[in-house]
Amino acid sequence: MNGASLTSATDPVSISSAADGVEFGTSADGFPVARIGEILLGLISNGSGDFFLASAWRITKPLAEVRRHHFYRHDGRVKDEAAFRLRAIETAEHMRELSAFSRIQTRMSASTPWGGSQLATIYAEGIVSHSTSGHGGFHLSPDRNLQVDASVRSAGGWYEEDSEWAIVALTFPDLFTGYERQCANEAARNTFPDYWEKLRGRQLSAGESWLKDRAEFDRVHADDWIVISAIISSHHSGMTEVFAKRGGNRESQREERRFLVPHEEYGRRGRFGFVIDLARHAAYDSPSSFVGWSARAA
Repeated sequence: MNGASLTSATDPVSISSAADGVEFGTSADGFPVARIGEILLGLISNGSGDFFLASAWRITKPLAEVRRHHFYRHDGRVKDEAAFRLRAIETAEHMRELSAFSRIQTRMSASTPWGGSQLATIYAEGIVSHSTSGHGGFHLSPDRNLQVDASVRSAGGWYEEDSEWAIVALTFPDLFTGYERQCANEAARNTFPDYWEKLRGRQLSAGESWLKDRAEFDRVHADDWIVISAIISSHHSGMTEVFAKRGGNRESQREERRFLVPHEEYGRRGRFGFVIDLARHAAYDSPSSFVGWSARAA
Protein backbone atom coordinates (compact mmCIF):
# COMPACT_ATOMS: atom_id res chain seq x y z
CA MET A 1 0.00 0.00 0.00
CA ASN A 2 1.31 3.46 -0.87
CA GLY A 3 1.31 5.93 2.01
CA ALA A 4 0.07 9.43 1.26
CA SER A 5 2.21 12.38 2.27
CA LEU A 6 -0.19 15.28 2.69
CA THR A 7 1.32 18.27 0.93
CA SER A 8 -1.50 20.72 1.52
CA ALA A 9 -2.22 23.68 -0.68
CA THR A 10 -1.86 25.71 2.51
CA ASP A 11 1.91 25.20 2.75
CA PRO A 12 3.71 28.61 2.79
CA VAL A 13 5.47 28.11 -0.56
CA SER A 14 2.24 26.92 -2.20
CA ILE A 15 0.30 29.86 -0.81
CA SER A 16 2.83 32.31 -2.19
CA SER A 17 2.79 30.83 -5.70
CA ALA A 18 -0.95 30.16 -5.85
CA ALA A 19 -1.90 33.62 -4.58
CA ASP A 20 -0.38 35.12 -7.73
CA GLY A 21 -3.15 33.44 -9.72
CA VAL A 22 -6.02 34.92 -7.66
CA GLU A 23 -7.64 38.31 -8.21
CA PHE A 24 -9.38 39.50 -5.05
CA GLY A 25 -11.93 42.29 -4.87
CA THR A 26 -15.28 43.50 -3.54
CA SER A 27 -18.54 43.01 -5.40
CA ALA A 28 -21.08 45.69 -6.25
CA ASP A 29 -23.15 44.29 -3.37
CA GLY A 30 -20.26 44.70 -0.92
CA PHE A 31 -19.15 41.11 -0.33
CA PRO A 32 -15.64 39.67 -0.98
CA VAL A 33 -15.08 38.03 -4.36
CA ALA A 34 -12.19 36.30 -6.09
CA ARG A 35 -11.45 35.30 -9.68
CA ILE A 36 -9.30 32.30 -10.61
CA GLY A 37 -9.16 31.93 -14.37
CA GLU A 38 -12.78 31.41 -15.46
CA ILE A 39 -13.99 30.60 -11.93
CA LEU A 40 -15.62 33.27 -9.79
CA LEU A 41 -15.95 32.83 -6.02
CA GLY A 42 -17.97 34.90 -3.57
CA LEU A 43 -18.35 35.01 0.22
CA ILE A 44 -22.09 35.44 0.74
CA SER A 45 -24.03 35.86 3.98
CA ASN A 46 -27.06 33.65 4.58
CA GLY A 47 -28.71 36.42 6.56
CA SER A 48 -28.20 34.73 9.92
CA GLY A 49 -24.61 35.70 10.56
CA ASP A 50 -23.11 32.72 8.73
CA PHE A 51 -21.35 32.71 5.37
CA PHE A 52 -21.17 30.29 2.47
CA LEU A 53 -18.95 29.97 -0.56
CA ALA A 54 -20.72 30.65 -3.85
CA SER A 55 -19.27 30.13 -7.30
CA ALA A 56 -19.94 30.85 -10.94
CA TRP A 57 -18.17 30.27 -14.24
CA ARG A 58 -17.24 32.54 -17.09
CA ILE A 59 -18.51 35.77 -15.57
CA THR A 60 -16.32 38.32 -17.35
CA LYS A 61 -17.54 41.46 -15.57
CA PRO A 62 -15.02 43.38 -13.45
CA LEU A 63 -15.18 42.18 -9.84
CA ALA A 64 -16.56 45.54 -8.70
CA GLU A 65 -19.59 45.00 -10.97
CA VAL A 66 -20.42 41.46 -9.84
CA ARG A 67 -23.68 40.97 -7.93
CA ARG A 68 -25.16 38.16 -5.89
CA HIS A 69 -27.47 36.96 -8.68
CA HIS A 70 -24.46 36.11 -10.84
CA PHE A 71 -23.65 33.17 -8.55
CA TYR A 72 -25.54 29.91 -9.02
CA ARG A 73 -23.64 27.27 -7.05
CA HIS A 74 -23.40 26.73 -3.28
CA ASP A 75 -20.04 25.21 -2.23
CA GLY A 76 -20.42 24.93 1.54
CA ARG A 77 -20.06 27.10 4.62
CA VAL A 78 -17.05 29.36 5.18
CA LYS A 79 -16.17 30.85 8.55
CA ASP A 80 -15.04 34.35 7.56
CA GLU A 81 -13.17 36.42 4.97
CA ALA A 82 -9.79 35.03 6.00
CA ALA A 83 -11.05 31.49 5.41
CA PHE A 84 -12.53 32.61 2.09
CA ARG A 85 -9.21 34.02 0.90
CA LEU A 86 -7.43 30.81 1.94
CA ARG A 87 -10.05 28.73 0.12
CA ALA A 88 -9.52 30.79 -3.03
CA ILE A 89 -5.76 30.27 -2.85
CA GLU A 90 -6.25 26.54 -2.29
CA THR A 91 -8.49 26.45 -5.37
CA ALA A 92 -5.83 28.23 -7.44
CA GLU A 93 -3.16 25.78 -6.28
CA HIS A 94 -5.48 22.87 -7.01
CA MET A 95 -6.05 24.12 -10.56
CA ARG A 96 -2.32 24.68 -11.07
CA GLU A 97 -1.57 21.10 -10.01
CA LEU A 98 -4.39 19.74 -12.15
CA SER A 99 -2.87 21.32 -15.25
CA ALA A 100 0.31 19.31 -14.67
CA PHE A 101 -1.52 15.97 -14.65
CA SER A 102 -2.30 13.90 -17.72
CA ARG A 103 -5.87 12.97 -16.91
CA ILE A 104 -7.81 12.04 -20.03
CA GLN A 105 -11.57 12.48 -20.32
CA THR A 106 -13.23 10.12 -22.76
CA ARG A 107 -16.32 8.04 -23.34
CA MET A 108 -16.14 4.30 -23.00
CA SER A 109 -18.68 1.53 -22.90
CA ALA A 110 -18.65 0.31 -19.32
CA SER A 111 -21.19 -1.07 -16.89
CA THR A 112 -20.69 0.24 -13.36
CA PRO A 113 -22.47 -0.52 -10.06
CA TRP A 114 -24.28 2.81 -10.58
CA GLY A 115 -25.35 2.34 -14.21
CA GLY A 116 -23.77 2.80 -17.60
CA SER A 117 -20.73 5.05 -17.79
CA GLN A 118 -21.46 8.41 -19.44
CA LEU A 119 -18.01 9.94 -19.00
CA ALA A 120 -14.71 8.40 -17.97
CA THR A 121 -11.58 10.11 -16.66
CA ILE A 122 -8.39 8.09 -16.95
CA TYR A 123 -6.02 9.03 -14.14
CA ALA A 124 -3.41 6.43 -15.09
CA GLU A 125 -3.33 2.93 -16.53
CA GLY A 126 -5.80 0.83 -14.56
CA ILE A 127 -7.27 3.80 -12.63
CA VAL A 128 -10.47 5.20 -14.16
CA SER A 129 -13.19 7.41 -12.72
CA HIS A 130 -16.67 6.89 -14.19
CA SER A 131 -19.64 9.26 -14.09
CA THR A 132 -23.18 8.01 -14.61
CA SER A 133 -26.57 9.72 -14.68
CA GLY A 134 -26.92 9.51 -10.92
CA HIS A 135 -23.64 8.59 -9.27
CA GLY A 136 -20.14 7.41 -10.04
CA GLY A 137 -16.79 6.32 -8.72
CA PHE A 138 -13.44 4.73 -9.48
CA HIS A 139 -12.63 1.39 -11.00
CA LEU A 140 -9.23 -0.17 -10.47
CA SER A 141 -7.72 -2.93 -12.56
CA PRO A 142 -6.90 -6.17 -10.70
CA ASP A 143 -3.21 -5.25 -10.43
CA ARG A 144 -3.99 -1.77 -9.15
CA ASN A 145 -6.61 -3.09 -6.75
CA LEU A 146 -4.06 -5.40 -5.11
CA GLN A 147 -2.18 -2.28 -4.00
CA VAL A 148 -5.15 -1.20 -1.86
CA ASP A 149 -4.94 -2.19 1.79
CA ALA A 150 -6.88 -5.42 2.33
CA SER A 151 -8.96 -3.89 5.13
CA VAL A 152 -10.68 -1.51 2.71
CA ARG A 153 -10.18 -3.28 -0.61
CA SER A 154 -13.27 -3.73 -2.80
CA ALA A 155 -13.42 -7.23 -4.29
CA GLY A 156 -14.55 -5.90 -7.66
CA GLY A 157 -12.27 -2.86 -7.69
CA TRP A 158 -15.16 -0.36 -7.55
CA TYR A 159 -15.01 2.63 -5.18
CA GLU A 160 -17.99 5.00 -5.09
CA GLU A 161 -17.54 8.76 -5.26
CA ASP A 162 -19.01 9.84 -1.91
CA SER A 163 -16.38 8.41 0.45
CA GLU A 164 -14.65 5.35 -1.00
CA TRP A 165 -12.83 7.49 -3.59
CA ALA A 166 -10.62 8.56 -0.68
CA ILE A 167 -9.19 5.04 -0.53
CA VAL A 168 -8.03 5.38 -4.13
CA ALA A 169 -6.56 8.84 -3.50
CA LEU A 170 -4.64 7.72 -0.42
CA THR A 171 -3.37 4.60 -2.17
CA PHE A 172 -2.14 6.52 -5.23
CA PRO A 173 -1.41 10.01 -3.82
CA ASP A 174 0.86 11.05 -6.70
CA LEU A 175 -2.16 11.10 -9.02
CA PHE A 176 -4.08 13.64 -6.93
CA THR A 177 -3.62 17.30 -6.07
CA GLY A 178 -2.76 18.50 -2.59
CA TYR A 179 -6.31 19.72 -2.10
CA GLU A 180 -7.72 16.36 -3.23
CA ARG A 181 -5.40 14.52 -0.85
CA GLN A 182 -6.45 16.85 1.94
CA CYS A 183 -10.13 16.05 1.25
CA ALA A 184 -9.36 12.34 0.98
CA ASN A 185 -7.55 12.38 4.32
CA GLU A 186 -10.57 13.99 5.98
CA ALA A 187 -13.02 11.59 4.31
CA ALA A 188 -11.02 8.54 5.38
CA ARG A 189 -10.62 9.84 8.92
CA ASN A 190 -14.37 10.26 9.29
CA THR A 191 -15.55 7.20 7.36
CA PHE A 192 -12.75 4.61 7.62
CA PRO A 193 -11.13 5.40 10.98
CA ASP A 194 -9.39 2.01 11.41
CA TYR A 195 -7.81 2.34 7.98
CA TRP A 196 -6.80 5.94 8.70
CA GLU A 197 -5.17 4.94 11.99
CA LYS A 198 -3.22 2.18 10.25
CA LEU A 199 -2.15 4.55 7.49
CA ARG A 200 -1.09 7.37 9.81
CA GLY A 201 0.26 5.26 12.63
CA ARG A 202 -1.71 6.85 15.46
CA GLN A 203 -5.03 6.49 17.26
CA LEU A 204 -7.80 9.00 16.65
CA SER A 205 -8.99 10.91 19.69
CA ALA A 206 -12.60 11.71 20.56
CA GLY A 207 -13.97 14.34 18.16
CA GLU A 208 -11.61 13.47 15.29
CA SER A 209 -13.73 10.90 13.46
CA TRP A 210 -17.48 10.97 12.86
CA LEU A 211 -17.82 7.20 12.51
CA LYS A 212 -15.64 6.39 15.51
CA ASP A 213 -17.51 8.91 17.65
CA ARG A 214 -20.82 7.49 16.44
CA ALA A 215 -19.79 3.97 17.39
CA GLU A 216 -18.83 5.15 20.86
CA PHE A 217 -22.14 7.01 21.25
CA ASP A 218 -24.07 3.87 20.26
CA ARG A 219 -22.05 1.75 22.71
CA VAL A 220 -22.52 4.11 25.64
CA HIS A 221 -26.25 4.66 24.98
CA ALA A 222 -27.23 1.18 23.79
CA ASP A 223 -29.90 0.90 26.51
CA ASP A 224 -30.91 4.55 26.74
CA TRP A 225 -33.99 6.11 25.20
CA ILE A 226 -32.89 8.00 22.06
CA VAL A 227 -35.25 10.30 20.17
CA ILE A 228 -36.13 9.06 16.67
CA SER A 229 -38.70 11.75 15.75
CA ALA A 230 -39.94 15.03 17.19
CA ILE A 231 -42.63 17.66 16.70
CA ILE A 232 -43.51 20.94 18.39
CA SER A 233 -46.31 20.17 20.81
CA SER A 234 -49.64 21.79 20.01
CA HIS A 235 -50.92 20.81 23.47
CA HIS A 236 -48.07 22.07 25.68
CA SER A 237 -46.53 25.48 25.06
CA GLY A 238 -42.73 25.58 24.95
CA MET A 239 -42.44 21.79 24.68
CA THR A 240 -41.36 19.36 21.98
CA GLU A 241 -43.11 16.00 21.81
CA VAL A 242 -40.74 13.18 20.90
CA PHE A 243 -40.75 9.49 20.09
CA ALA A 244 -37.85 7.52 21.51
CA LYS A 245 -36.54 3.96 21.32
CA ARG A 246 -33.90 2.09 23.25
CA GLY A 247 -30.63 2.69 21.47
CA GLY A 248 -32.36 4.90 18.88
CA ASN A 249 -32.72 2.09 16.33
CA ARG A 250 -35.69 2.98 14.12
CA GLU A 251 -35.81 -0.47 12.53
CA SER A 252 -35.86 -2.49 15.72
CA GLN A 253 -39.03 -3.98 17.18
CA ARG A 254 -38.18 -2.65 20.63
CA GLU A 255 -40.72 -0.64 22.59
CA GLU A 256 -41.17 3.04 21.74
CA ARG A 257 -42.26 5.77 24.11
CA ARG A 258 -43.30 9.40 23.95
CA PHE A 259 -41.78 12.17 26.07
CA LEU A 260 -42.07 15.94 26.43
CA VAL A 261 -38.83 17.94 26.24
CA PRO A 262 -38.44 21.75 26.56
CA HIS A 263 -37.81 23.41 23.17
CA GLU A 264 -34.54 25.03 24.19
CA GLU A 265 -33.15 21.81 25.60
CA TYR A 266 -34.06 19.80 22.52
CA GLY A 267 -32.48 22.49 20.35
CA ARG A 268 -29.13 21.77 22.03
CA ARG A 269 -29.18 18.09 21.07
CA GLY A 270 -25.91 16.50 20.02
CA ARG A 271 -24.98 15.45 16.50
CA PHE A 272 -25.94 11.81 17.13
CA GLY A 273 -29.30 12.42 18.71
CA PHE A 274 -31.08 13.44 21.89
CA VAL A 275 -30.79 11.16 24.92
CA ILE A 276 -33.80 11.08 27.22
CA ASP A 277 -33.02 11.64 30.90
CA LEU A 278 -35.67 9.65 32.76
CA ALA A 279 -35.02 11.72 35.88
CA ARG A 280 -36.12 14.91 34.09
CA HIS A 281 -38.15 13.94 31.01
CA ALA A 282 -41.44 12.36 31.99
CA ALA A 283 -43.10 9.79 29.73
CA TYR A 284 -46.10 11.32 27.95
CA ASP A 285 -49.36 9.47 27.19
CA SER A 286 -51.76 12.38 26.68
CA PRO A 287 -53.11 13.76 23.35
CA SER A 288 -50.45 13.75 20.67
CA SER A 289 -49.39 16.26 18.01
CA PHE A 290 -48.24 13.39 15.78
CA VAL A 291 -50.97 12.75 13.21
CA GLY A 292 -50.25 9.04 12.98
CA TRP A 293 -50.30 8.56 16.73
CA SER A 294 -53.55 10.52 17.08
CA ALA A 295 -55.20 8.37 14.42
CA ARG A 296 -53.95 5.22 16.14
CA ALA A 297 -55.24 6.38 19.52
CA ALA A 298 -58.64 7.15 18.01
